[in-house]
Amino acid sequence: MSNAIARKIESIEEKGGMRSADVANILGTRPETVSRWNQGKAFPRGDTEKLLLDLDYIVDQLSDFYEPLEARVWLFSRQRVLDGKRPVDLIQKGDTDTVMQILDQLRDGIYL
Repeated sequence: MSNAIARKIESIEEKGGMRSADVANILGTRPETVSRWNQGKAFPRGDTEKLLLDLDYIVDQLSDFYEPLEARVWLFSRQRVLDGKRPVDLIQKGDTDTVMQILDQLRDGIYL
């Protein structure tokens, strides 16, 4: 039986064109840990869970604009609107609000 965390990871991987290793790197953990979460043998704690949920939200929003591999490229590429920073780096640092603001601009038709 799939647990809620496993479903979030599956969604990130499908909609964001990512592998478990990508998810682990973004969350600052090991691929083995993500595998245990998928199997329901462990669960993320505190800030890591918040980051995982924010990543799921961001990837879900990106899926409105991009195909999975395009979403992955967007996340891992430097963005002019972020002063040359990569969205994935901001997410890793917990600055998901900045990335979400950029997504809101995309949604509002301010194309980047």
